[in-house]
Amino acid sequence: MAAFWQGKSVFMTGHTGFKGSWLSLWLQMIGARVTGFALNPPSTPSLFQLAGVENITSSITADIRDRKRLNEALQAAEPEIVIHMAAQPLVRESYHLPVETYTTNVMGTVNLLEAVRRAKSVRTVIIVTSDKCYENQETNHPFREDEPLGGYDPYSSSKACTELVTAAWRSSFFNPEQYGRHKVAIASVRAGNVIGGGDWAKDRLIPDFIRSLEQDESIYIRSPHAVRPWQHVLEPLYGYLMLARRLYEDGPEFSGAWNFGPLDSEAESVEWVVKRLCDKWGNGAYYESAEGPHPHEAGYLRLDISKAQSYLGWSPSLNLDQALDLTLDWVRAWQAGNNMDDTTREQIKYYMNML
Repeated sequence: MAAFWQGKSVFMTGHTGFKGSWLSLWLQMIGARVTGFALNPPSTPSLFQLAGVENITSSITADIRDRKRLNEALQAAEPEIVIHMAAQPLVRESYHLPVETYTTNVMGTVNLLEAVRRAKSVRTVIIVTSDKCYENQETNHPFREDEPLGGYDPYSSSKACTELVTAAWRSSFFNPEQYGRHKVAIASVRAGNVIGGGDWAKDRLIPDFIRSLEQDESIYIRSPHAVRPWQHVLEPLYGYLMLARRLYEDGPEFSGAWNFGPLDSEAESVEWVVKRLCDKWGNGAYYESAEGPHPHEAGYLRLDISKAQSYLGWSPSLNLDQALDLTLDWVRAWQAGNNMDDTTREQIKYYMNML
């Protein structure tokens, strides 16, 4: 893998976020040159700062909704590969900020794809959306990439819209049947519920768990019976790296939508995960159910990953217990005052050795 990425120019939006920071470090470790375009880190502390991501990327602090600035930045970077991660990423936040959610997630993607249209260097584009982009009827089956898109809440709906935008630009301006003319291959990726060290987002299970521990409080869970496709952050990121290479080398054969999630047997309820976290952490950690009405969130969500397994040769390498262990190991290292650049890189190396 490293041989392919050596010297590749990558333009990444949202590189200051949780997933973006992990991917920026990984790309730098395997020899790529990363130009990042994003707002300031979404939390304090942040993985971006703790792991020194700001020191190994060429960072542009700007808003994905600023079409002119984005176009200028992408043109100047002359990337071969574009990875679009910038987003308003939270379901509950989308209830409070619906307009901002749509303008960022939908029009931000439009702006990015329009900038790609004007960039002669780009060969590969990956648009990161969400496992929540499907029309979820709670029918207890894993979603395939060809199933209907939808969304109850503004966040989920905005991600479905992002998928539609990506498909429209691919058909209209980067049609795989005309690849010989434009030489650009575009794919969208839908990952499960990612966990890992360095995530401090509000209203996410693991960050809420850590905050409760720090304050010596009970962990409150909103939807104990909700089932999610939990996976360590490195799992889908490896899928993105594999897909980017195949898009670059084989073009239209790998254009389209792709799911990256855990094995079906690893999808567990919120309560199962929290119980496991409490057991692993020890020290009297405990949880309670949060009372009161809550905004609607899907009760059951799983992904069918057979396409990625069959055509990419990608498959999860970590089970949920291992993912939780890696996450808590990272948190303990941070609490102990360790060098988090070293810790994060060591976890990436550990994962690469597993592969």
